[in-house]
Amino acid sequence: MKEEFLHYLWKFKKFDTLNLKTSIGEEITIVNVGQYLELAGPDFFNAQIVIGDQKWAGNVEIHLKSSDWYVHHHERDVAYENVILHVVWEHDTEIFRTNNTEIPVLVLKKFVDTSIIADYQSLMTPKSWIFCEKQLKEIDKFALINWQERLFFERLERKSKPIYELLEQTNNDWEAVLFCLLAKNFGLNTNGETFLKIAQSIPFSIIRKESFEVENLEALLLGNAGLLELEKEDNYFKDLKFRHFYLLHKYQIDKGIVAPVQFFKHRPDNFPTIRLSQLAFLYHTHQNLFSKIGTPNSAKSIYKFFDVSVSSYWKNHYQFDKENPKKTKKLSKSFIDLLIINTLIPIQFAYAKSKGEEISEVLIQLMNEVNSEKNTIMDKFSSFGIKPKNAFESQSLLQLKSEYCNKSRCLECGIGMELLKKN
Repeated sequence: MKEEFLHYLWKFKKFDTLNLKTSIGEEITIVNVGQYLELAGPDFFNAQIVIGDQKWAGNVEIHLKSSDWYVHHHERDVAYENVILHVVWEHDTEIFRTNNTEIPVLVLKKFVDTSIIADYQSLMTPKSWIFCEKQLKEIDKFALINWQERLFFERLERKSKPIYELLEQTNNDWEAVLFCLLAKNFGLNTNGETFLKIAQSIPFSIIRKESFEVENLEALLLGNAGLLELEKEDNYFKDLKFRHFYLLHKYQIDKGIVAPVQFFKHRPDNFPTIRLSQLAFLYHTHQNLFSKIGTPNSAKSIYKFFDVSVSSYWKNHYQFDKENPKKTKKLSKSFIDLLIINTLIPIQFAYAKSKGEEISEVLIQLMNEVNSEKNTIMDKFSSFGIKPKNAFESQSLLQLKSEYCNKSRCLECGIGMELLKKN
């Protein structure tokens, strides 16, 4: 039994409300259960309850045992002075306010049907992956869609936090923030944080000024990634190394390799040399990038916008000094999908929110046009009957798994609540 279950029972009145009595036999009538705060202080604020012949307005505190009041040191906290009812599962001691008046107690387990407890225990019994895995197919589709929308925007709120931090660091330069976010996601999981640091190490004003020469952008990015340190015979390598040295002195940038990038376990098309060249070519091709994609577009127009390749040298190279058969090396559709999911949608959401604009439906529509991610979590959900058809659904499922399933927050989850309500 968890305290969250008692919160659920009280919030939705999942007990016999017609025959309630306190631990000493006084009749209880609930006028209003109060507002569930989920913050510091009493659990339910501004409840209205009739006890005996007296109507009370105040707060309700819920514990598994009455003695938890003292375990949590509520007797020392003035925030609990206005508690009018102590709801518990087991009553093992009386509780008093600082003025020595006793707080009425409702022993909830006396008024809860055993079937509700059985449903809760069934839901919370460990399974092979998540608690409700065998019941997912039973979920009403309309309830699932509503819950997915909330999950999706919860995830966007979480992704917005680093965006606002970058805004502070860049003096509210949305173009600079977009550059940092794109760099991070061009680096994928392995090199993402390193690429972000590389982007942050170069003032974006310099990226703006040098965007007309793709070789200068490559020199800055590859040089700060530590890829121009060794001596090589390759003429293009020597040219980039000289450009890097010249640009550092021109703009008085402190020379410092951010961190070594990783080639290990990457397919050649994901080598950091290729991804950094593609990023440089993107900013060489499109200046003022945020002004063009900072607000929602159709997926089709975004695919066209990111139809970029690498500079000519990298079309037949993956590393310096090693020539390979010529290949265009354009950004793939699946890679652009990841950029839409992890860069464009979050920054468009954050930008609209900063301006007080509502674009929820537009973002959902765009995500419906993008393919679902492919990973083990999506495979698992599919095996239990929920197969994501697009990125909107896959993002909501990732939020569900990481923030609810993994943390056993079934009683705060729309699916968990729907299953209990259905039963």
